[in-house]
Amino acid sequence: MTNIKIVAATGCPTGIAHTFMAEEALKKAAKKLGVDIKVETHGQVGVENELTKKDIAEADGVIVAADKDVYTYRFHGKPTVEVTVAKGIHEAEQLIQTIIDGKATVFKAKKSNTTEEDENVSQKSNHSLAHSIYKHLMNGVSHMLPFVVGGGVLIALSFLFGIHSAEPDHQSYSPIAATLNDIGGLAFQMMVPILAAFIAESIAKRPGMVVGFIGGLIASNGGAGFLGGIAAGFLGGFIIVVLGKLLEKMPKSLNGLKSIFLYPLIGILLVGAIMTLLVEPMTTINEGMISFLSNFQNANPILLGVIVGAMSAFDMGGPVNKAAYVTGTALLGEGNYYFMAGVSAACITPPLITAFATLFFKKYFNQAERNAGGVNFILGSTHITEGAIPFAAKNPIVVIPILMIGSSVSAILTYMMNIEVPAPHGGFLVLPVVTGAIQWVIAILAGSLVGAFIYGFYKKRSYLKDQQAKGDEEDGQHIA
Repeated sequence: MTNIKIVAATGCPTGIAHTFMAEEALKKAAKKLGVDIKVETHGQVGVENELTKKDIAEADGVIVAADKDVYTYRFHGKPTVEVTVAKGIHEAEQLIQTIIDGKATVFKAKKSNTTEEDENVSQKSNHSLAHSIYKHLMNGVSHMLPFVVGGGVLIALSFLFGIHSAEPDHQSYSPIAATLNDIGGLAFQMMVPILAAFIAESIAKRPGMVVGFIGGLIASNGGAGFLGGIAAGFLGGFIIVVLGKLLEKMPKSLNGLKSIFLYPLIGILLVGAIMTLLVEPMTTINEGMISFLSNFQNANPILLGVIVGAMSAFDMGGPVNKAAYVTGTALLGEGNYYFMAGVSAACITPPLITAFATLFFKKYFNQAERNAGGVNFILGSTHITEGAIPFAAKNPIVVIPILMIGSSVSAILTYMMNIEVPAPHGGFLVLPVVTGAIQWVIAILAGSLVGAFIYGFYKKRSYLKDQQAKGDEEDGQHIA
């Protein structure tokens, strides 16, 4: 058993929490099962503990627990288990056991006759089409988020000088505010092109990234927004995949020509022509979606709050949560700061629910849970929803609905009080730029306390039932 060596790669769209939770879970499981493991993480700061060719060659199997591109073509010919990052957290032992039992499928990456830079242009995925689409999309989102967060916070900071302080003709004009707004605006303008570029990069590596970026730029300049960026990313990636198949019979001596000349030339021409035709209808759809959400927000904030709250707490950083969050970031780019206020409140709430529950119902949680609850005050306050995952994982059928209720309360109150949050991340750190900051904190605390007391009373009831069961068992033993 101790001779078995496994390598793994983990990565989540934001690269903040799930990536490293999966790493920790795999290491703990490997230690328990007596297996050597090396885990490469694809976090927001980049690749850490990178796997070498020797590591991969010597490995008896590979575990890929990721919702983004982690360069799986490297594992060609190796027994590989490829799952979502959430399964890497919750099913680490089963994944390792699959390798130990020799039940992992040998990974096959179909390579085209290209240079090393784009050797994976036409690789096949072992996953379903739905998961592949999600993985490509999340690769774009993970690279887009730093631009959105950095740019959004800078724009928000410019509002501290006054809401019109970046306008040269206004009496409250400030050069500092204008500079902050301009820099943040440039970062925000890169949101759609970067999204499209890295969706395409996930599909077709570096040649796809170039084509996707141009497609995203056309979508952004044409007003097609976030939806146009997604379309451009997938279009650019698959254009390069098709070109790779059409050109694969070219002599290997011309591989460099393909990479540096043919792919970008033909790819940019095709994506440019197609996106020019698509940009107008995509713009209409984008504007229609924004209008629908804005009207919905004004007409029925309670229902919107329930939807946003439930989505944000359902999988705590997973695909459903990201759907709400990415919609919020897209609307930020359109100047809608109300929607993100509810999303942020709903994302902050789950870890605070667990934190308050362990504080007020301390007796019914073990020491490890109380320690985790204390940490969740920090995680929740900084908009890191994933802190609630260990609590939800122990009893998801009960705990997740409780978290959804609390998050919905927070989002509903946020929308009803017309709070605006111009920054896409940061939690309470961005309070100085929140319109209605005190009300926002009250809304979040209200949802968190509602969820905490429901969760706490559930834990109390479970504890008392367990104590009663133990008492009955002891009584039965005395009678016997």
